[in-house]
Amino acid sequence: MTGSAPPIRCGWVSSAPDYVAYHDEEWGRRVEGDDRVFERLTLEAFQSGLSWITILRKRENFRAAFAGFSIPAVAAFDQTDVDRLLGDAGIVRNRAKIEAAVANARAALDVGLSDLVWRHADPASPVPKTLADVPAQTPGSKALAKELRSHGFRFVGPTTAYALMQAIGLVNDHLDDCWVRAAAGRAER
Repeated sequence: MTGSAPPIRCGWVSSAPDYVAYHDEEWGRRVEGDDRVFERLTLEAFQSGLSWITILRKRENFRAAFAGFSIPAVAAFDQTDVDRLLGDAGIVRNRAKIEAAVANARAALDVGLSDLVWRHADPASPVPKTLADVPAQTPGSKALAKELRSHGFRFVGPTTAYALMQAIGLVNDHLDDCWVRAAAGRAER
């Protein structure tokens, strides 16, 4: 990015430095690995009903509270851990979401989460020209949510599944004129 004009970004990006960095460096970039995909799935579930900036600003607290999103560690959480998390002001304290995160870690022990999710990649999704062209869910996200639920995952409806797909690069929903669009798709391991 050179020149004096600011780069063109997707319309949902505010001027908040956290949002700009997330958009420019993470959103829509390929993420693989069970723990890394579990982290994104968990954060997307916690975001449900809230602003993404709220979750983004609490992400380091979530990482500390959820043992770095190590699937085996979170799967071993018990009621004491749930109570601890409910008292942690650094995260979103929602019992249903916390219990879903623990249940999802347990479910993830029995599947290759990254491989399962990546089977639903849609590299041929249409290139959105405007934010109105970006769907909230797709047939692919419905199929992903259904498969996750069949393995015992919770709090993973089609909209949350689509947000995950966008976040980790299963689809590239950067707008056509966004400077990041061409860069998205590189693997983050």
